[in-house]
Amino acid sequence: MRETEMQFGGPDRNAKEISGTIQSVIYTNEENGYTVLRLEADSGGLVTVVGTLPFAAPGEELNAVGSWTRSSYGEQFKATEISRIEPDTVPGIYAYLASGIIKGVGPATARNIVEHFGTEALAILEEQPERLGELKGIPERRAREIGEAYRKQTSLKRLLEFFTSAGIKLAYALRLYRSYGDEAMEALNANPYLLCEDYYGATFADADKLALKLGFQTDSPERVEAAVLFELSHNAGNGHCFIPLDKLASAVCQLIRVSEEQSRAAIGRLIESGDVVQEEIVGLQAVYLRKLHTAETYVSAKLLTMRGRLPGADTAARNLELAQREMGITLAPNQREAVIQAVQYGIFALTGGPGTGKTTTIRAILRIFDQMGLKTSLAAPTGRAAKRMQELCRRDASTIHRLLETGYDPELDMLVFKKNQRDPLTADAVILDEASMVDISLMQALLQALKPGARLVLVGDADQLPSVGPGNVLKDLLRSGTVPAVALDQVFRQAEESRIIVSAHQINQGILPDLKKNTGDFFFLRRKDGEDAVKTVIELCASRLPGKMGIQPGEIQVLSPTRVGVTGTMNLNLALQNALNPPAEGKAEKEYGPYRFREGDRVMQIRNNYDLVWKRSDGSCGTGVYNGDIGHIRSVDTAEQSLVVDFDDRSAEYGFDLLNELEPAYAMTVHKSQGSEYRAVILSLVSGAATLLTRSVLYTAVTRAKELLIVVGDDQIAAAMVDNNRTQKRYSGLKTRLVKDQ
Repeated sequence: MRETEMQFGGPDRNAKEISGTIQSVIYTNEENGYTVLRLEADSGGLVTVVGTLPFAAPGEELNAVGSWTRSSYGEQFKATEISRIEPDTVPGIYAYLASGIIKGVGPATARNIVEHFGTEALAILEEQPERLGELKGIPERRAREIGEAYRKQTSLKRLLEFFTSAGIKLAYALRLYRSYGDEAMEALNANPYLLCEDYYGATFADADKLALKLGFQTDSPERVEAAVLFELSHNAGNGHCFIPLDKLASAVCQLIRVSEEQSRAAIGRLIESGDVVQEEIVGLQAVYLRKLHTAETYVSAKLLTMRGRLPGADTAARNLELAQREMGITLAPNQREAVIQAVQYGIFALTGGPGTGKTTTIRAILRIFDQMGLKTSLAAPTGRAAKRMQELCRRDASTIHRLLETGYDPELDMLVFKKNQRDPLTADAVILDEASMVDISLMQALLQALKPGARLVLVGDADQLPSVGPGNVLKDLLRSGTVPAVALDQVFRQAEESRIIVSAHQINQGILPDLKKNTGDFFFLRRKDGEDAVKTVIELCASRLPGKMGIQPGEIQVLSPTRVGVTGTMNLNLALQNALNPPAEGKAEKEYGPYRFREGDRVMQIRNNYDLVWKRSDGSCGTGVYNGDIGHIRSVDTAEQSLVVDFDDRSAEYGFDLLNELEPAYAMTVHKSQGSEYRAVILSLVSGAATLLTRSVLYTAVTRAKELLIVVGDDQIAAAMVDNNRTQKRYSGLKTRLVKDQ
């Protein structure tokens, strides 16, 4: 075996170098590129090499610099630097193509290609893929597909190698390639800070590392301006529509170690260019991203114009009496007032906690809208919330995204909502449930899509957690007092029989429910140790609830305030997957990041993907799978490098490069459960950051349970959450605008 001493100026003065041809790839982590492979060394013998080498394949030649180590698996060469060369011999090219590295090419096709084109095979694939049509059994369309797959794989490999050399997560490179294709590297060279955009999800530190590697100076205007935009975007993700100027300038200085003068100068340039907007809000010099400033000003103006009385207002009371007779109900006084106002005004907000009659009120509003001949659309922020609304109202309901119809705009080169001012919704009225989840940008899109004179009824629980995105729309609207609104506060007798509902209202009032009273639909199991809590959760899901109460695992949702720690959702998902869907012979799976995605797993989409294609059993197709959608993995195809997820009435195929958009959903955070209701909820309460252990988090978790709630954890944690009514302040100007401009 050839070993060459490498002399470096750094600490690794005893580094070795080996070279050879990859015989086989034992393991690859597709999220970070970490690979274990067997190398046929140039001097003879097989060597185990470990290091970062994305898309490694048999047949490739490589040179590796590193050192020898010994582990429980034997002697290994730990590579710190790797360079590789595509094979140029017939056996090497065959091994490379037959490895499955190129989608659509297996051993048989690889043999045909190599036998026909010899050492020119790879060049043909890249430059003249149509010539594959010369081979028997490969039609022109398949030839183009194979060529495209090879070109994509080659281009993507180079991009991944650049990210690897900089120590950046490969998931960001995969998303960048999906956006820019072969021009991804060019886009990165022009502006590495684009990786900080929501879609890519990189931290500023990651983008900054690439920028410095590409030659950007530490105090370059581009870098400081990127830091300003990152701070505004990052804080938008924490719910803020704007950041006060002083706080923003200070945050930028701290982030990239520049002077306050440089920071403020960058903010000034961005204001001048129109990328950000500065405006005084309640004595603060508020700095907005332009899109959020536009959204906030539009929502305020539109809501104020919708407050007027509409046709049919004078007959609202008479229509209500007719609706009550038809429905066989008698509404409470505040329910009656809510229905009348919803009919009278263009915008109306209905709020209330569990058991206060929101659903009955909505159905009465719907009945009167029907009497008036109005076409009404029902919507909710998430698929689960829309499905629940549909079941309760016995009327079709959809997500806001589907209602507004996402689509590709070739002029803007981006995905947009097809329904807008130019092509408004045909609905005369929209009833929107779970309005507390709607951020300022989504509210803007919905309001823009309403046709002139259309009604909007917002329904929600203002005491639940606010939207994940920027703004505090429902609370700002209610606190402004400028929009017609009714709060339902009477808990009806039937609801009073539920300890879940009674406990939710107690929590909301700052009262700790009686945790020793294990009766009815609410039980508390005291577990102060995290491992004991996890064991109890598994027993409840796997045997106790299915065996004793007939509640199947698919009807149970485990919740936790936090992702991390022993009782966080990441660890709970691994434990629950092992108990509820263990590995088995013939059950395919794919390892990605910390998870193994296995056939039969319950999974959740964790970011909006507007262009993911889905199909229904009737053959109809569409696009768009959204953050929070829950499904089950139907199949995993390692040869095709894809898996299929069934979401209720539709299914979507995910290439393995999209697995960063999925997470197991046996357990989820309370924040992710917003807008959903489950037959049984198991809430893990053992530990968590103080910012997560709040009254609103506990209240939201409790109100997710429909028939059964079991809290497993520490009663002192539960008591602390009830006492902790602190809410994170959100910088939003909507309330101020509504009051000022009314």
